[in-house]
Amino acid sequence: MEYWNSTLGSGFILMGILNDSGSPELLCATITVLYMLALTSNGLLLLVITVDSRLHVPMYFLLGQLSLMDLLFPSVFTPKTLMDFLHHENTISFGGCALQMFLVLTLGGAEDLLLAFMAYDRYMAICHPLNYMVFMRPTVCWLMVATAWILAFLSALGHTLYTMHYPFCKVRKIRHLLCEIPPLLKLACADTSRYELLVYVTGVTFLLMPLSAIVASYALILCTVLHMPSNEGKQKALVTCSSHLTVVGMYYGAATFMYVLPSSLHSPRQDNIISLFYTVVTPALNPLIYSLRNQEVMGALRRVLRKYKLPTHNAF
Repeated sequence: MEYWNSTLGSGFILMGILNDSGSPELLCATITVLYMLALTSNGLLLLVITVDSRLHVPMYFLLGQLSLMDLLFPSVFTPKTLMDFLHHENTISFGGCALQMFLVLTLGGAEDLLLAFMAYDRYMAICHPLNYMVFMRPTVCWLMVATAWILAFLSALGHTLYTMHYPFCKVRKIRHLLCEIPPLLKLACADTSRYELLVYVTGVTFLLMPLSAIVASYALILCTVLHMPSNEGKQKALVTCSSHLTVVGMYYGAATFMYVLPSSLHSPRQDNIISLFYTVVTPALNPLIYSLRNQEVMGALRRVLRKYKLPTHNAF
């Protein structure tokens, strides 16, 4: 089979979910609404956490970082996907594909680790409340955030450089919504079995290890909550933790399917749906999940909206 020289600049052709859909216009409108919801809700939540001094505590500092990631994550590819559909143009340059992959892996990896740190924060707040501000002092919080970003950056950089070094065949059609490792490896005109094993090991490390830490944290939290004498304290703890667990379930479920399950269990249509779920749907829903049942956030939102004289009836 002929090789394709990436220096020619012809790029790839993204055959995404809109091309395979029976109603592409409806799907395009749905993605647009979800993207606008993600931008608006995450931007508003980030503004509230930044402006309201009552939310300047570790839990909301980490939540603000999650909102920032969820603000950026869908922006990596959604505007291009929508514009390509409107202009009937599905090409992406070699460099653009590499950049898109790098950003998706960085943001996805950082969010993955951040969710584990958020579980640790809840564990310290509920199981060790007297020492909470010692173990979660500002230096520790910034160290957690920096660790998540740096490890994700290094992992994404390595995977992007190694994936894009392969010679690609003349058939340049990526049957996927965006440039990710699994669909690109299917175009490689070389043996990728060893690298696929490395991707699997990295996926297990970045997904299952933090997930194990989350499960362990919430097992200890549950034991503590069950021994609480106050029903009000139990309810508050369970509401806070249930929001986080909902987000964890949505994100880790989709990412595990994409990067941990064997390639034999994947199909282009399934991969497109899963990618759309954790890159657009989850970022759009996360602020709603964290805000609707959180009285502190809702109260801060009302104060900020009153301060800027904005209507409150449609907020979240």
